[in-house]
Amino acid sequence: MYQINEFEQRQLLDESLADKVAEILTAAVETKGKASIAVSGGSTPKGFFQALSMKKIAWHAITITLADERWVDIKSSDSNTKLVHENLIQNEAVNAKFFYLKQGENLCHETLADLNIAAKQQLLPLDVLILGMGEDGHTASLFPCSDEITQCLAQDSDALLKVTPKTAPHQRISFSFAALAQSKNIFLHISGASKKQVLATAIAGQECQEMPIRAFLQAPDVNTHIYWAL
Repeated sequence: MYQINEFEQRQLLDESLADKVAEILTAAVETKGKASIAVSGGSTPKGFFQALSMKKIAWHAITITLADERWVDIKSSDSNTKLVHENLIQNEAVNAKFFYLKQGENLCHETLADLNIAAKQQLLPLDVLILGMGEDGHTASLFPCSDEITQCLAQDSDALLKVTPKTAPHQRISFSFAALAQSKNIFLHISGASKKQVLATAIAGQECQEMPIRAFLQAPDVNTHIYWAL
């Protein structure tokens, strides 16, 4: 299931989404003493990150992580970890905790197993999930071109998986659909006319392996709030 929220300007979207997420995180901290949020990379969420970083909430009780990460050095310009630290873990959010998906040099079986255990203990289910969407309909690193796409979308998949896309650089680590779908509040943050057309194509079809974002839009037990601005 999905609901679409449209905004005339990206700044209005960023502020509205930041207000909503801050409200959810605050409620979670008040209820259970902690909260978790997974965000996505790319240029689209930068304004949202900066708006959220200004919210005066209990950041010391909130853990931030990524829906997926490229297996690159965290100092690399391709690192989503770097992006989050430079744009979100700033200002009021400087005391937030961060769960690193990129740990160590090699994404081996042992590293993946350890990260799966830690994620289940510290993060899951996520209180908030912010997804993005590529022109091919991928979200997180659930790429339709990857050999791992069946596993990525399987209901019995591990929480974290190794993914090697064929149409994008770098090996990836990504939360699976099964893990992401358990998030209590799911948002899809997109902008621009081309992404709106991609969204329309995704809504019109059924095959999730062709466009993995469809899994979040069409599953009856998943409620995705779409935030779009031109």
